[in-house]
Amino acid sequence: MTGRRRIRPRRRKGPIIVFWLLFFASAAFVYVWWETEKPNAEHVTPQYMASPHPIMVDGAWSGQYALGDGDGLLVPLKIAQKLLGDGVRYEADSDSIILTTASKVLHFKTGALDATLNRKPFELGFAAKKSDSGDLYLPMAPLKELFGVQADIGAQSGIVTLHQPEQLLQKGKVQGRSGGKTKPLRAGPHKSEPIVADLAPGGEVVLWGEENGWYKVQSAEGYVGYMAKSDLALDGVDQVPAAPAEEPFVAWKLTGRKINLTWEAVYTANPDTSKIGELTGVNVVAPTWFELQNGSGQFRSLADASYTAWANKNGMQVWGVFSNGFEPSRTHQALANYDIRAKMIQQMLAYAKAFGLQGINLDFENVETADKDNLVQFVRELTPLAHEQNLVVSIDVTPKSDSEMWSLYLDRKRLAAVVDYMMLMAYDEHWASSPVAGSVASLSWTETSIRTLLTEDQVPKDKLILGMPLYTREWTEKPNAKGGVDVSSKTMSMTAVQKVIQEKKLTPKLSADTGQHYVEYTADGTTRKIWIEDATSIRERAELVKKYDLAGAGTWRRGFETSDIWAVLDKTLQSHP
Repeated sequence: MTGRRRIRPRRRKGPIIVFWLLFFASAAFVYVWWETEKPNAEHVTPQYMASPHPIMVDGAWSGQYALGDGDGLLVPLKIAQKLLGDGVRYEADSDSIILTTASKVLHFKTGALDATLNRKPFELGFAAKKSDSGDLYLPMAPLKELFGVQADIGAQSGIVTLHQPEQLLQKGKVQGRSGGKTKPLRAGPHKSEPIVADLAPGGEVVLWGEENGWYKVQSAEGYVGYMAKSDLALDGVDQVPAAPAEEPFVAWKLTGRKINLTWEAVYTANPDTSKIGELTGVNVVAPTWFELQNGSGQFRSLADASYTAWANKNGMQVWGVFSNGFEPSRTHQALANYDIRAKMIQQMLAYAKAFGLQGINLDFENVETADKDNLVQFVRELTPLAHEQNLVVSIDVTPKSDSEMWSLYLDRKRLAAVVDYMMLMAYDEHWASSPVAGSVASLSWTETSIRTLLTEDQVPKDKLILGMPLYTREWTEKPNAKGGVDVSSKTMSMTAVQKVIQEKKLTPKLSADTGQHYVEYTADGTTRKIWIEDATSIRERAELVKKYDLAGAGTWRRGFETSDIWAVLDKTLQSHP
């Protein structure tokens, strides 16, 4: 029997292949997902642990390391300056380290335990030293004693954490049962980041911020990293102890009254006080008695004790003016060196004691911009010592401008933080050699100068004294061969201007743009212009003192005024709205 063999249909393999492809793809996906999402268990040593005692500031590695340990801890000069700014100064030429606070000046040198505190001998517990690379390290002890800087050192890690006095620290506590599983402190804000340290439940940390839903924290040992929010509980705010208390110096102030100062220009001899007459309302006189003579710091004195006695008898304090002679070279030499600055200060204090001064008025002008920091340092070193003698310290400043030698060298904000009073010399808007004629101090310019110091430089209003001119200038405009005008001027007192007005039969008109009376006349083919200083202009400026609630007013200079000025100034300054 013959038959046909049945041919079976071939089984299709496609679905099986697809199945296995999907299976392996899913498995791969799960594997990749697990490898990506599972917490990283790797432990790493932070870069900052490459050397002993890394320094942490504000929750970040400073990039610097400390030397020593415990009471002998030394920190780099750079770190001290970053924390304390002008409070720390180093001068390589004399190898001098100067620490200044509101009431103290500590001076010492590298490698020496002998120091001086406010010019008196002082013994350091540990000396400053230089590393093999030449970097300077300062002992931590005086930084704590003078400024209140706190140093925490990790018992096991050796990490040094520096805190400013009164700094607020948000504390946290690691979640979990005591003795339970540790929580990871990671290098970055993600569970894929390696672990820096394992923190036990109940351990304290400081929180420094938040990033991508993680807390940036610092452990008790000083390690910095990130922790999941679920691993931490906020635990209140601690405050670093305040800096050691310094008894504040109370600058002489008149209760409910403004300071009314006038400068006494003394160029060769002091005035005959019997001929000065009554200075109604004036409560401070500032004679220009002392002038820097050379770069070695020597001052010339024209002081007269009988003038001080006369002023005090008439209810006026005497703030002696110490000037740099307006000579930049000698000023640079004197300010750039600690020993010379100390010599200058010693002379100032000796003169103040010898002539019975109640204050020191610094008038440093025509100074190189490069000496800005040197001038600030000089004032920081002078003021605490002057306060020990109960002396008021003030400094004269010009309105802000782009003039290098007359404005840019003055760091008004930093100076105002140190002195008791700042005198704004709001005059010479148009100076003697100005190429155009104009007011010595227009009212709008004066007000702008005040606002600039109060806002841009943050000079406290109760420290600012408005200086105003008692002089003006007569301007001469003469046509020249080129079709232009040659401009010249001469300084005139109030009395001299009144004489010109009377002789020329002029009628002053009030100038709205300057807030002053103005006259103009012709003589010898020239035009003469005068923006007048008188009772009107003085009254308007005194109103600015009241408007901005400034400490008071100063006038340059006694002898340029007419007799009615003092009563007008006094009445406007001291009256209440």
